Amino acid sequence: MFVALGVLGLFGILASRIVTLHLENGDQLRKLAQKQRIVDEEILPRPGDLLDRQGRVLATSLEMQSLFVVPRRMADRSGYARKLAGVLGLEPRALSDRFQAQSEKGFLWVKRRLSESEVTAVRALKLPADTWGFRTEYRRFHPQGVCAAQVLGQRTIDGVGQGGIEGVCDKRLRGEPGRRRLKLDARGRVLEVIPDPTHPVRHGEAISLALDVYVQLQAEQVLDEVMAEWKPRSACAIVLEPHTGDVLAMASRPTWDPEHPEQAPADAWTNRAIQDQYEPGSTFKPLIVAWGLDQGVIRRDEVLSCENGEYRMGKRVLHDHHPYGELSIAEILAKSSNIGMAKIGERLTNPRLHAVTVAAGFGRKTGIELPGESPGRVWPLKQWTRYSTGSIPMGQELTATPLQIASSLALLANGGFLVTPHILLPGDGVASRSTVRTQVIQTETADWLRRGPLVEVVSKGTGKKAAIAGYRVFGKTGTAQKVDPQTGEYSRQLHVSSFVCGAPADHPRAVVIVSVDEPSVSVNGEHFGGSVAAPAAGRLLRRVLEYLRVPPEVSPATGTNVAREPDSAETQL
Repeated sequence: MFVALGVLGLFGILASRIVTLHLENGDQLRKLAQKQRIVDEEILPRPGDLLDRQGRVLATSLEMQSLFVVPRRMADRSGYARKLAGVLGLEPRALSDRFQAQSEKGFLWVKRRLSESEVTAVRALKLPADTWGFRTEYRRFHPQGVCAAQVLGQRTIDGVGQGGIEGVCDKRLRGEPGRRRLKLDARGRVLEVIPDPTHPVRHGEAISLALDVYVQLQAEQVLDEVMAEWKPRSACAIVLEPHTGDVLAMASRPTWDPEHPEQAPADAWTNRAIQDQYEPGSTFKPLIVAWGLDQGVIRRDEVLSCENGEYRMGKRVLHDHHPYGELSIAEILAKSSNIGMAKIGERLTNPRLHAVTVAAGFGRKTGIELPGESPGRVWPLKQWTRYSTGSIPMGQELTATPLQIASSLALLANGGFLVTPHILLPGDGVASRSTVRTQVIQTETADWLRRGPLVEVVSKGTGKKAAIAGYRVFGKTGTAQKVDPQTGEYSRQLHVSSFVCGAPADHPRAVVIVSVDEPSVSVNGEHFGGSVAAPAAGRLLRRVLEYLRVPPEVSPATGTNVAREPDSAETQL
């Protein structure tokens, strides 16, 4: 009985102690519970990838950790700054001054997008848990390197798209942030993550471009070669699929490294292919010849006198680079006779010259899905003069972008249709692109001009340096004089040298333009498109045809045509 009473007494003492502990610590436990807090946190979406037409990645987003601190909770801001600066490569005094100046802040960025080694080093410091933290952010990564920089654009450190597709498609690429609630303890440590089903994160969409990485890289390489050889002010290259309007490549120089946009010079951001505008010069001539044939003012077999290199139109005297007598229509293009073109212009007259210029898309934006496109300039018909009759057929008195010039040759490559160029592929819910096909030139005329006179430009005329063994290349050179900004007159030193071409002549698969602005190296004192731009355009076109596995249409051994229909073994884009 005494034992039982002893046990009961012991239990009584223990119970009394438990009650005492509960009463003594109750206030502390309540205070601790009150210090726990719930905060709302934004979940950043992952920006969508940019892909080429084959699904290869042009731009993607890597998850990174960014470091923030809570200055108002720091006991020793100077010592805190010294520790962080030591592992992050920052200047201790400057960091300490920031902490002191923001001493009442509850949030302050220290460094965005840390490397893995920096993240590890910060964790190893074992700083008070309620004074710092990481937030997940994303850094844009470009696995192809310097590739289509002006087309792609960039994303800022805050994830905002700027320029190019990044800017145009920013809303779709950026996605929408979500929200969640975090239960934190007194030291700011996460106790529980509470999802918010009403605000889920929506990551950015992937967007597919018409570009082909291989073709784009070839265009970039060719422009590097042009810059090294001719030392121009700038240059650009475009590869266009003439039937669909898909832009397979669009490159500009100078350019910038997408991984280091802060190092880019100001003029490197310009997309020369759609923003530079200049007089198209002789690259405009094929369109006028085609229009003259369609309007019945010239015949294919006609011969025109080119007046031995000198022809008076009112008070103006026109000259050819060489004195020519009689030339056929094909020879006028092959030798790029200004006098021959002026005579065709006289037969067409200004109203019909203006009509075809506008119908072929000059003087307005092409509609490509890129920002900052220039429309070029075509003066209203009422401002044209008698001199316009000779100037317009030579590609003067109007300005155009390289893309507009390429589109005008694509028009002759696809049977006479002006097709809207595209940098985005259709489908994938990204964009319902609007493709307009407007017939400007009769198909029979376009086919004859492409297979005949424009092939002679490359085989016999000013574009010989663009010839490709085994292929009938069609094209046209252009050497446009620039207006001297100081005198307001055409300069003898400042030129834009261009060459636009395509192949195969029977079944065109690609149209290429290379445009070189103010080449500083000359050939015998000249800067002709046939010397400056044609070799580069030919190299680029050859690489594209090889990549597409387009079989030769001419026997390299005999020079005879190899008649064929498109081969199913060709790579289809």
